Amino acid sequence: MDRSERARAAVAAARAETIRLIEALGGRWQAIVDASALAADDDEHDPEGATVAFERAQVGSTLVAAQAELAELDTAAARIADGTYWTCTACGGPIAQDRLEARPMARTCIACARTADR
Repeated sequence: MDRSERARAAVAAARAETIRLIEALGGRWQAIVDASALAADDDEHDPEGATVAFERAQVGSTLVAAQAELAELDTAAARIADGTYWTCTACGGPIAQDRLEARPMARTCIACARTADR
């Protein structure tokens, strides 16, 4: 298996896992919405309201993050197809294979990622 095939397989596996997570979170989100429809509409005075609101916010933000990750994985798949997957978008240098294996949606080399985190 060549490096393009390995990269496609890694991105596809990460994408499938992310889709499963999105589906699970979507189901959890719907369960929260359904449960809150049966409860009081006043989150501020309902003893369970704050918990429900917190859970809804937590699931919602995790769902948004998972959807963003899916978009990044789609971008990674396009980068594999056009041959730029292994090239850092910041400095133009190579991205280490170990980094791509650990984070298939990586667009930058480790040095550029460290600089961006500062």
